[in-house]
Amino acid sequence: MLVKKVFVDGSAGTTGLGIMNRLKDINGIELMKLDEEIRKDTKARREALNSCDIAILCLPDDAAKEAVSLIDNKDVIVIDASTAHRTEPGWVYGLPELSQQQREAIKHAKRIAVPGCHASGFIALVNPLIQHNFISKDVRLTCHSITGYSGGGKKMIAEYENPERETLYNAPRQYGLTQNHKHLREMVHMTGLTVPPVFCPIVSDFYSGMLVTVPLFAQDLNPGVTVNDIKNLYQKHYCHDNVHYEEQMDTNGFINANMLSGTDVMKISVLGNDERILLTALYDNLGKGASGAAVQCLNLILAQG
Repeated sequence: MLVKKVFVDGSAGTTGLGIMNRLKDINGIELMKLDEEIRKDTKARREALNSCDIAILCLPDDAAKEAVSLIDNKDVIVIDASTAHRTEPGWVYGLPELSQQQREAIKHAKRIAVPGCHASGFIALVNPLIQHNFISKDVRLTCHSITGYSGGGKKMIAEYENPERETLYNAPRQYGLTQNHKHLREMVHMTGLTVPPVFCPIVSDFYSGMLVTVPLFAQDLNPGVTVNDIKNLYQKHYCHDNVHYEEQMDTNGFINANMLSGTDVMKISVLGNDERILLTALYDNLGKGASGAAVQCLNLILAQG
């Protein structure tokens, strides 16, 4: 087996730590590490980025752009978990379940952008409906998404886990209030929507997990399309190990947003009724929504040899 050298730039962050933990179970890689005192040193990072086979970036956007600019070796494959390159030309979006073509593109890409956590569920729900002409590109959608506090990184984790925290952390908190959330660009780009959705992200007092809901009225569907058509489409489209359709996702009428915490899978379901429809995606914001998604892309590349 040909061993690939993998360097994780930004391995001390939440996503980076999740990736490092998953890499321990992968055969066929040699993990490159920088000593703590030089992990932010530009010269040391440049050398590591150019001497590895695959670089995984777990950095803020500006730092991710800088990291890419440091790479002169055209053979290095980059998997970027930041927001920086998700809609950039030349970068492949790392959601292989969208289509077989997307999966093949990831396998052979030199530049892969890992999807945003909220965006993963929204795109998984909406993209097939537009591709199969179940809804039009100019439909006006709303998206509700509740996430565990780990999605906010180390700072937010510390705030929520502080035993002397303020009472405001005890209740769910909606954010993205200006409707300029950074995931909106990829949500539009990867679905083909002409109008960004009204996006309502909510962070709550649990560590990890995510539930994304896209409500539809029957009149939002193109003529002749029914709820059963959507269910059948999802059932055929999402039959993968990582993303699959589930007919009944609730427990006694409730869906826990942290039900899949600690896993790398996503469950898709259709709830509601014939007139008011709820498209739902359940997963872990640190799993299929971040670290797990990055490692899934890595595994596809490794499978190519």
